[in-house]
Amino acid sequence: MNHNSIYSGLLEDPNDTRPILIVPYMWIGDFMRGHSVVRVLKQRWPNRPVDLLTTSLCAPLVDYMPGVRAGVVCDLPRSRLALAKQWSLAETFRTRGYRTALILPRTWKAALAPALAGIPERIGFIGEARFGLINRWRWGEKALPRFIDKNAALALPEGSPLPPEWPVPQLNVPAEEAERWRQASRLGTAPAVALAPGSVGASKRWTYYPQAARLLAERGLEVWVIGGPGEKALAAEIVAAGGSRVRDLTGTDLRNGILAMAAADAAISNDSGLMHIAAALGTPTMGIFGPTSPYHWAPLNGLAATVQTRTVVPCQPCHRPVCTMNDHRCMRDIGASDVVTIAQRVLAEAAARATH
Repeated sequence: MNHNSIYSGLLEDPNDTRPILIVPYMWIGDFMRGHSVVRVLKQRWPNRPVDLLTTSLCAPLVDYMPGVRAGVVCDLPRSRLALAKQWSLAETFRTRGYRTALILPRTWKAALAPALAGIPERIGFIGEARFGLINRWRWGEKALPRFIDKNAALALPEGSPLPPEWPVPQLNVPAEEAERWRQASRLGTAPAVALAPGSVGASKRWTYYPQAARLLAERGLEVWVIGGPGEKALAAEIVAAGGSRVRDLTGTDLRNGILAMAAADAAISNDSGLMHIAAALGTPTMGIFGPTSPYHWAPLNGLAATVQTRTVVPCQPCHRPVCTMNDHRCMRDIGASDVVTIAQRVLAEAAARATH
């Protein structure tokens, strides 16, 4: 869909060049969803630069996000206010001359540095008694159905109806950069499937990645295990099960994960940040959903396949980090052979599109 047709009516002063700051959520998947907010703002004000506050972890994503001028890197601690860091961050904001800030989280702490910096227009939903920190209040957040609706609505003029669709997040990785990464990593030239077995919370992790890796490798595919340091032990288990065609590419630098997803022919992922990255890159992505709802949490980009259990369990949807009911049947009843069969279909469809 041409989103210009949806947002053309929102075009405001094209000569406005005052910079805008977005304070997004900092989990990887939520940070990726924030790119839809960037795209709505660029429809409204094509010439206003848009920057993103980011953590060191998410910073590599900014380099591949069209429409983002820069990332402002600051690792604020989650467990305390860190007032000295807030003052330092506020000084950075002042030097960059922001005139508008969109504060997506509802927390008091997220709004503090923009207020200390004196950014004239600070937009956010009411929450945590942020009187004085937010000066352009928005109401009705609880009535908005999805996480993306709550975020992107802040980029619209107050009172605007939600559009039928939001512009989807995008990541643009140059093909030559992905190819250089593949060569530097000494990876083969055979078709490759990236596996993302991690997630925030064990309940969202599919059970049978080792078995799936073995089946994919037996079919002549390269298999890359992508994730952070927390997935090292699981990656070792997957490599041991899959054999020499399976590579452990987990590590501390998210850029490697981005480039791996860009170079892969397909991706298989839990409901996680890497699923959103793969989808935003345009890599054919299979998302495995057990406890969580695809309607609320699948990427806006769409998935090549949404894999869900045929087993109906009464505790769905569930957002517990660890399953405490039904022995994790929502994930255990998704078989490895079923996922591999779907993966082969996805690869075949992608190859057919590439030849036309």
